[in-house]
Amino acid sequence: MADIHMPPRPMTDIFGDPLDASPLWFKSTSFLSPDFDSESYIADLRTFVPIESLRSELRSYLASLKTDLVDHLNRDYADFVSLSTRLVDVDAAVARMRAPIGELREKVAVLRNSIGESLEKLKDGLRQREEASDAREVLELLLDTFHVVSKVEKLIKELPSTPADWSTMNASCFGNDSLSKETSLQQIENGTNIRETQGILLERIASEMNRLKFYIAHSQDLPFIKNMEKRIQSASSLLDAGLKQCFVAGLEHQDPNTIYNCLRAYAAIDNTAGAEEIFRTTIVSLLVQKIIPYSPSEADGSTSDELEEDYQQIMKFIDTDCKFLLDISSSANSGLHVFDFLANSILKEILLAIQRGKPGALSPGKPNQFLNNYKSSMAFLAYLEGYCPSKSAVLKFRSEGIHADFMKIWNVGVYFSLRFQEIAGALDSALTSSNITILQNLDKSQGNYHGLTLKQSTTLLDSLRSCWKEDVLVFSYADKFLRLCLQLLSRYSTWLSSGLAARKARNIGTSTPPGYEWAINVSADDLVYVVHDVDFLITELANNYPNSVTQLLQSCSDEVCNLVEQSILHAGESLKNMVPTIMATMIEIIAEKSEENLKQLKGITATYRVTNKPPPVRHSAYVSGILHPLKVFLNRDHASYLSNKLRSELLHGAAEKITSRYYEQVSELVNNLRKAESSLQRLRQGAQRRTGVSSDLSEPSISNTDKICMQLFLDAQEHGRNLASLGVTAVDIPTFCSLWRCVAPPESESKISF
Repeated sequence: MADIHMPPRPMTDIFGDPLDASPLWFKSTSFLSPDFDSESYIADLRTFVPIESLRSELRSYLASLKTDLVDHLNRDYADFVSLSTRLVDVDAAVARMRAPIGELREKVAVLRNSIGESLEKLKDGLRQREEASDAREVLELLLDTFHVVSKVEKLIKELPSTPADWSTMNASCFGNDSLSKETSLQQIENGTNIRETQGILLERIASEMNRLKFYIAHSQDLPFIKNMEKRIQSASSLLDAGLKQCFVAGLEHQDPNTIYNCLRAYAAIDNTAGAEEIFRTTIVSLLVQKIIPYSPSEADGSTSDELEEDYQQIMKFIDTDCKFLLDISSSANSGLHVFDFLANSILKEILLAIQRGKPGALSPGKPNQFLNNYKSSMAFLAYLEGYCPSKSAVLKFRSEGIHADFMKIWNVGVYFSLRFQEIAGALDSALTSSNITILQNLDKSQGNYHGLTLKQSTTLLDSLRSCWKEDVLVFSYADKFLRLCLQLLSRYSTWLSSGLAARKARNIGTSTPPGYEWAINVSADDLVYVVHDVDFLITELANNYPNSVTQLLQSCSDEVCNLVEQSILHAGESLKNMVPTIMATMIEIIAEKSEENLKQLKGITATYRVTNKPPPVRHSAYVSGILHPLKVFLNRDHASYLSNKLRSELLHGAAEKITSRYYEQVSELVNNLRKAESSLQRLRQGAQRRTGVSSDLSEPSISNTDKICMQLFLDAQEHGRNLASLGVTAVDIPTFCSLWRCVAPPESESKISF
């Protein structure tokens, strides 16, 4: 087996790379790029390669290139040297090949010129053919135009200019034979077939005119067409006059076939506005002006700006005098859907009549009348939409410019502003009073006005309900009335919260902002009515009020109704959050009155310090007066306006507040007494040590501090009994337990009993 000699492996470094390998940043393939630039190449490499390393690498690469060149020359040197010996008589061979190639080149040039000439002739022929074709098309177009104009003129001449000419038109249309004469006479007798025949002829002329418009649109710059403009305009004018005459006759006689043909003719010449205007001026205007004259001085009798009765009469005449045309224009597969007589004839005339004859009906300055007229107008629009055969027809009716103009004359925004000032102004006037106003002749057993007691509260509820009254609400502005409703609730809540905050700030010496003077002089009795009204409003806003509002919005989606209800309930939460603040203010006022009796505590100290009074055996007289303001408050008639829940909260809150203040004063008194007694004891002991005299402790005596604490303990027991008489458990009050531990003897501290 032959030995297999592997090629020698190149020398590598310790990382396995060849020792002569180029660094990664040196790419020899870059020199082969067509747009290689040495200066930019060196400038790019110098940013991260030292110039010495770059110079060294380039020199190494140059040396390797030279070596490769020498290797290539040495490898193929023998072939290169022998090449010259094999190239014998090369010039003669080249001369022999050059002659046929030259001949071939000349033949190709001749053929190319021939083909080019043929191609140019072919292109010229095609161009002439195209020009001839275009000229032929133009000529045909002009001939067609001329024929159509002549045909239209001929047909127009057959039209009678007056009803007296109809017999002539009949004779020309139907011939001179006896049968035609009999038909002619029959048509003249009834007049109906004559109008129908005229309508058919007009429709035919209109279709030809439509065709003529197409030709003119494609050749309007040609001199021939410009020369025929007068003839075309004359034919168009005669057609319009004939159409108008026939259409008016059809309307007056309510001839459906004649009207149908005339409408198709108007649609063919794209003059729907002309038919709509003729119907408005011929039929609608005469009838509407009898009901709403353009000049108020022409009206017979009353000059009222109410529109309800006018709309009723207009609807009657539409049913009798317009319905036939509306049915024709809306009939299925008639192609007459391009007409909109509802908007551009009927509604347009009514809009003009109202603006000219009854401009006062559009004035928001009389809100009640304006709202009645607006609702009547919206109902009338709904009545007109009833004549639309499909939903798309309704959308088309609403998209008409006249419909938009009719809606613009009703300035609902100004109406809402006036209602806003009226509703919000009434509440603001009630809330800016310097005192709260209690309604007269309140009788809770028989009920009172809205179940409320304050003028401010009744005004709020009246304002809230006014937002959704039938004679106030505009359904399209329901969102703005909802916002007004929420603003009213916010205003009332702000009036309460800011007033009570001003009262609290006044107690610490801060000046009262204007508008909240009522809260400075308010008594606990007045706050009973306030909290009663707030509680009543919370119940109303949680039940009856949102239900009545959502019933008015039944046509809206369930999502909208839910959002409206949630917004009202959220606004009611602001009132609910006011109840604790009002109750705290009432409790504070009662506690302040009770604090007057607590000032007698100082008399206990004076009594036992000045006189050698024996230890107390009964409570002090002031104790019964501590809870007296609370008892009096709860026994008055106005307390019946408090619900059982609020009454219980008031009782326990006031008892705890009064007891807390009682404890604060007792605790301060006892601490001061014990500090004074401790200081006096230290002074006595120091004097005894200086004199060397010891005190006789065989006969213990009761100090004044002990006597005072005994009196306070008896008073605390009586206070507990007074709390129990009101239905309050004293041990449930933390401050009472602290009071007990402060004054009770050591053996009674752990057990509270009285």
